[in-house]
Amino acid sequence: MTGPLAGVRILDLTRLLPGSYGTSLLADLGAEVIKVEQPVIGDYMRWLPPLLGDESAYTWVIDRNKKSISLDLKQPAALAALLRLVESADVFFESFRPGVADRLGLGYETLKAINPRLVYCSLSGYGQDGPLRLEVGHDLNYVGRAGLLSYQGTHDDSPALPSLQIADVAAGSLYTVAGILAALVRARTTGEGDYVDVAMTDGSFTLQAIHLGAFWATGEVPSSRSLVLNGRTPAYNIYECADGKFLTIGAVEVKFWDELCDVVGRADLKPTHQDEAALPVWRELFLARTRDEWVALLAGHDVCAGPVNDLAEACADPQLGGRGLVVEQEHPTLGPRRQLGNPIRLREHPAAIRTPFPRIGEHTRETLLDGGLAAAEVDALLASGAAVQS
Repeated sequence: MTGPLAGVRILDLTRLLPGSYGTSLLADLGAEVIKVEQPVIGDYMRWLPPLLGDESAYTWVIDRNKKSISLDLKQPAALAALLRLVESADVFFESFRPGVADRLGLGYETLKAINPRLVYCSLSGYGQDGPLRLEVGHDLNYVGRAGLLSYQGTHDDSPALPSLQIADVAAGSLYTVAGILAALVRARTTGEGDYVDVAMTDGSFTLQAIHLGAFWATGEVPSSRSLVLNGRTPAYNIYECADGKFLTIGAVEVKFWDELCDVVGRADLKPTHQDEAALPVWRELFLARTRDEWVALLAGHDVCAGPVNDLAEACADPQLGGRGLVVEQEHPTLGPRRQLGNPIRLREHPAAIRTPFPRIGEHTRETLLDGGLAAAEVDALLASGAAVQS
């Protein structure tokens, strides 16, 4: 079975998480993703611990379904080979610092002249223009500048350090996927490609749409003490239970809150829905049972409650497992291993995990031949070291 993106060829020159996770989603949906890597080193993500076999466990989950070619783009022959591949590509995706692709001879205008229908995507921290375009940064810097960190954490605490990459994934990977798909639809319709410029700081800023709407309407700057969703009220909070584990309550609507009060046997607490002063009462109440006892008691009732799972518990959760988010795939040397499913569910043409992650340069020869190079040309590239086949 082929996915909805079968026949779409993507040249992926990105490194590390944001680009690689984005292209993994597209590869699961059937796109041919060709990972273009420098010899020996490859994508830096390959060497980050923990290791699964002799490569990073991260590579296992974000580079499945891809091919890898290894080219030394500082050598003119390797650059020329890549430009030949551009002729048949649908998407060119890079995450260099702004200006680097142009210096390499791989800028948008150059590639557009070769292939007018090409979708060219650039992913960076601050975008291709603006005063910070050349600044280095990481996820924390982007969400901090975007304002997102200023009201994270509990209502009585300082800004909380995120434990996952909000800017990299939510504002980077996912926005590039959306931009690429939108440009692809137009390219297929008109024959004209486009340039997709995604900045992780931009994406982090727009993730705050409802807070920005409220701020522009009222002039009130949100803080961790002012927001309902930061633990200020009993109705939307995290509660410790008798076993030291935690329970989530999200009964924002009064109808859910009233049912919660009835189920726990405290109808007298219905007026405390938004009462910060009542938090100690609710905290003491939830300490009376273990987390799983509360989950069992509240199950089947319209109360918006659930467990705070650790990652091991989440992997074993029947809801997540039932949705195909934890699957098994055969590792080339280690046998069956757990793998991350694709969250984009299509009924008629579903995403699928077809192949494990590639070795650096595993597909160099076959990809260059398929891209129109003659066997003698490929042999010369490999002999000179401009290209490497693993």
